[in-house]
Amino acid sequence: LYWTFVSKNKKSPSVAETEVGIGGTCAWGTAAMSPTTTFALYFEPSQQGQQRANNQTGQYRFVQVTVRYQHPDGSYRLRVTTLTHRISDTTDLNELSNAFDQEAAAVLLARISVFKADYEHLFDVMRNLDRHLIRLVQKFATFKKDEPQSLKLGSNFSFFPQFVYHLRRSEFLSVFNSSPDETAYYRIMLDRECCSHSILMIQPTLHAYSMKAPPFPVLLDAESVQVDNILLLDTFFDVLIHYGENIAAWRNAKYQDQPGYENFANFLKHPMADAENIVKDRFPVPRLIETDQRGSQARLLLNKINPSITHLTGGGGQYGNQPGEMVFTDDASLATFMEHLKKWAVQA
Repeated sequence: LYWTFVSKNKKSPSVAETEVGIGGTCAWGTAAMSPTTTFALYFEPSQQGQQRANNQTGQYRFVQVTVRYQHPDGSYRLRVTTLTHRISDTTDLNELSNAFDQEAAAVLLARISVFKADYEHLFDVMRNLDRHLIRLVQKFATFKKDEPQSLKLGSNFSFFPQFVYHLRRSEFLSVFNSSPDETAYYRIMLDRECCSHSILMIQPTLHAYSMKAPPFPVLLDAESVQVDNILLLDTFFDVLIHYGENIAAWRNAKYQDQPGYENFANFLKHPMADAENIVKDRFPVPRLIETDQRGSQARLLLNKINPSITHLTGGGGQYGNQPGEMVFTDDASLATFMEHLKKWAVQA
C-alpha cells in the first residue's frame, strides 16, 4: 500500500520478504475513507507459491480483505471482501494478455512511481518507468528484430504506452511550477481515488462542441484546438471550457443576445451545463474555468494536450494559419515517444 496508509507491523506468513511501498505487515490503518477510496495491494510471487500454482492451473485462489471502520452515525462496522483469482500458467502469454487490464495497470504503475518520487531522483523514476514499459512491450508485442515498423500491440495493450506518456508529463512526476503542497495533494488524490478517477488524472478527457454536430470526444492533441469549436477539458482537478477564437469573437460581439441567433445562444449553454454536472457530482470540487483561445488560462489546456504541432515541426504555415494550435514546448510528442519505444523494444 502507499501514501495515506500506515503500517500496524502485524506479521503473518502472507507478508512478502521484498517491501514495496508500505509493506512488512498484513494490517494497515488510515485516518478516513470515502465511497470512492480505492487501495491497491501488490503481491510478490514466491518460488514455493509458483510451484504450487503450476500444479493447480485452472483452479482458483482467494484473497480476503477485512475493513473495520466507524460510520458517520457513530456505529462500528466490519466489511469483508473476498476476491477470486484464477490460477494460470505464467508461460501462456495469450492467457495473460487476455486478462490484462491496461487502465488498472497504468494506475498501479503510477502509484509505484509517485511513491518512489518522494525518495528517489525524478530522473531515476522516469528511467525505471521507461524500463517497465519497454519490458512489457517486448514481452507481449509481436515484432521482427531490428524492425520498429513491424511492432504490433494487442488491443488489451494498445492504450498503455499512451497512459505512460501522459503520466510522464503529468503534475505527479513533472513538478515544475507546482509547490510541494500542491504536489503532495495531487499524489495523495491519485493514491486514494478509484481507477476511473485516477486514469482521468493521468490522461484527461477532451470533448468538442461544434455548431455542425452534437458534442463528441476528441483526441487530447493540439490538432483538436480549432477556432470554430468549444472544448471541455476534464482533468479531475480542473474542468476547463475553452472557446475557439471565432466563437469567442461572436460571443464578445453579443450575437447570442440578438434575435435570430437563438441557436448560437443555446450552443454556448451546452458546455457550461455539462461542466456544472461534472462539478456537482465530484469531491473534492474541481475548479471550473472559462477561457478563450490564446487567453491566459488556455495554458492549462496546452499543458495537457499532445504537442503534435510545435515551433519545431512548423505545422504547415505561420502561427495562426495551421490547423490546430501551435504549442511552444520542448517536450516530445506522442508520435516521437512511440517511435523511440518501438526502436528500443525491437532491439532485444
